[in-house]
Amino acid sequence: MRILAAMSGGVDSAVAAARAVEAGHEVVGVHLALSRAPGTLRTGSRGCCTIEDSMDARRAAAKLGIPFYVWDFSERFRDDVIDDFVAEYAAGRTPNPCMRCNERIKFAALLEKALALGFDAVVTGHYAEVRRGPDGVELHRAAAWAKDQSYVLGVLTTEQLEHAWFPLGATPSKAEVRAEAEARGLSVAAKPDSHDICFIPDGDTRGWLAERVGAEEGPILDRDGTRLGTHPGAAAFTVGQRKGLNIGYPSADGRPRFVLEVRPKTNEVIVGPKEALAISELAGSRFSWAGIAPADAVDGFACEVQVRAHAEPVAATARVEGGELVVRVDAPLEGVAPGQTAVVYVGTRVVGQTTIDRTVSAVPARA
Repeated sequence: MRILAAMSGGVDSAVAAARAVEAGHEVVGVHLALSRAPGTLRTGSRGCCTIEDSMDARRAAAKLGIPFYVWDFSERFRDDVIDDFVAEYAAGRTPNPCMRCNERIKFAALLEKALALGFDAVVTGHYAEVRRGPDGVELHRAAAWAKDQSYVLGVLTTEQLEHAWFPLGATPSKAEVRAEAEARGLSVAAKPDSHDICFIPDGDTRGWLAERVGAEEGPILDRDGTRLGTHPGAAAFTVGQRKGLNIGYPSADGRPRFVLEVRPKTNEVIVGPKEALAISELAGSRFSWAGIAPADAVDGFACEVQVRAHAEPVAATARVEGGELVVRVDAPLEGVAPGQTAVVYVGTRVVGQTTIDRTVSAVPARA
């Protein structure tokens, strides 16, 4: 097969490309330039897509003896990921830019171009597995659950999964991948993993948002509407947040307060006790299936739902109702915010996902 290997400059994508070459495929490496003004160097393990990453990817491709190109996707990345991130925060939601990047860049724009150029599949270094089930292609968790990245791939469609290959999915540990990279003579063998939001490499999300959304002081209120303090800008807060409230005095019962709601139109941040974060149901109209839709999607089916990349999955029941994917959890789930992505699993299989539009509280408003 003709394989396009997406090479980020990290150890995972380099080893994934190496395995594709070793399997006898015709492999071409490509690095995605996602910024018009990338940083020259990474800051430790912060950020990615820098000039340094591009050079690391080029060196890895040279070591593997495969052609290598850099494709400029910066304009689409800005429109589909960065602008979306800003708009979601401005609307009081908590977006996941990694989900949007996988959905709209790595497995939409990249795959679209790859297929147009005659490639059969795109290879990445994600830890997940694509399997052929009785009803068609399926996405599953990786063998190493500690490194599993199926959550951020939950946005992939059947067509995208048909042309996706994740060679690291069955690898038992990241240590084994690093050892393999070293044995292959790849210079990225010991390179730190990237983390944080790639387009905010210094990690100062609040400051970055303030420049783009604006930061106007507003009230911090309890659920009764009593003013408890002042915040520097509502867009910088997210549901479930505890730190950075700076109210200055404890609640009547001495327990900490958490952000329960962000109201961008009135520039208000609502806080309350931790138990008020508990929800019994979540729903979203922007949902998709990773493979064939469940036959019992309308009647409802037992599943597990995961609302963060490294969160524990919780037992639930999911159904499609009124144009929404509605997920009711068996036990209350805390800290769920509109804008987050809920990924639904049946066993190890990723069934689908939705961007959360609304939640239903598990406790009375004044509990």
